[in-house]
Amino acid sequence: MAMHVDTYDDRYGNAFLLRAAPDDRLPQLGMSATDAMRLLGEELVLDGIPMRNLATFVTTWMEPEAQRVIAENLHRNYIDHAEYPQTALIEQRCIRMLARLFHAPGETTGTRTQGSSEAIMLGALSLKWKWRQRREAAGKSTDRPNLVFGGDVHVVWEKFCRYFDVEPRIIPLRPDRYTIGPEDVEPHVDENTIGVAAVLGTTFTGHADDISGINDLLVQLREEKGIDVPLHVDGASGGFVWPFLYPHTEWDFRLEQVRSINVSGHKYGLVYPGIGWLIFRTTDDLAEDLVFYENYLGKKDATFTLNFSTNASMVLAQYYNFVRYGFDGYRFIMETMQANAQALAERIVGAGDFELVGDKDAEQLPLVAFRLAGEHDYDEFDVSGQLAAERGWMLPAYTLPPNAQHVTIMRALVKQTLGRSLAETLADDLAEACTTLDAKGGLHERDRRRVKTGTGY
Repeated sequence: MAMHVDTYDDRYGNAFLLRAAPDDRLPQLGMSATDAMRLLGEELVLDGIPMRNLATFVTTWMEPEAQRVIAENLHRNYIDHAEYPQTALIEQRCIRMLARLFHAPGETTGTRTQGSSEAIMLGALSLKWKWRQRREAAGKSTDRPNLVFGGDVHVVWEKFCRYFDVEPRIIPLRPDRYTIGPEDVEPHVDENTIGVAAVLGTTFTGHADDISGINDLLVQLREEKGIDVPLHVDGASGGFVWPFLYPHTEWDFRLEQVRSINVSGHKYGLVYPGIGWLIFRTTDDLAEDLVFYENYLGKKDATFTLNFSTNASMVLAQYYNFVRYGFDGYRFIMETMQANAQALAERIVGAGDFELVGDKDAEQLPLVAFRLAGEHDYDEFDVSGQLAAERGWMLPAYTLPPNAQHVTIMRALVKQTLGRSLAETLADDLAEACTTLDAKGGLHERDRRRVKTGTGY
């Protein structure tokens, strides 16, 4: 009977329905294009729905026209400037637009990267090289570099230190404060400090370090002790938010010790992954020794990347957004997200089960960070699991970094895909999850293991 069914599988169904999905080796025979497409489609149904993913900062929706730009340029190799010179020109346009957005004082430079992780690696490498040059010029030792940053940073900063042999000086958070300021930084800075990293929009609560205050401290150290420590701003999330929501706040190249900034185009730059940007204050802030000049397919090119070949589609998609939305469009989108985040926060708190985390009046990414208020027989991890089970929302629960590790919070990102109606539905679903947990108590340990605990990327 099975043989008879196999005979007609292509006529009445799909052959892959009768076979296990290829797993540990290449199948001897392939399958039709339709079968391969359906196999993948049915497997991916088991993934979460990206638009219900309230943990990720990464863009999950773009306009159909942008999707067409992406699809039509997936075959175009970004790094091949000789064959695709207009693509290289468009990358430089994006760099100049970002430099102007971040108030660069004059001619500058930068690069497109695969994301902010690569941008941070490259920016920190330049900090190390420039520090070494200053030390060598002064006839001093270069064998003990350190980098200062808070516990609110992305893990890539610790990766950089481990991969490139730099001592990490990590400032612990406080139980009642989840960002860092100049008083936290000062004890850790010395002549071997290659730089200080400050965050504009943390992944934990969406707030910003006191970048202006840290800048003032570094200016004071330079003037009083002759220690010139540059400041790098990790604007992975906030670099596309603050210029539009808080244009008068000085965090960028308006501060004299800010020498480099990274930003993720695939977050609030509104582009699909992966695209990031690294922008330097001036051309002199990029260590020349890190730039490679090579003859690639007949053209001498200067490259400053860790990755090499990749498609050009996300660079073009970023430029599409820049010309599609302009400054006013980005501002409107950010203001819309902010308004919906504020409405969501009011509705969540109004239900009585939760309280906001952090200063509600402080500048913040368009998100809501909150935790359970009062005593309950369940915790935030239980709420996250119940919410996922009932309605499919992927809303993370996690503990904060040391020394605030005893604080457990939840966080909902409010992006273009979470309009007012869905935001209200989410708040109501949260309240319903708490009602269910009030009746049955916390989740079984097996269910808790499936709770999303990452802070998003």
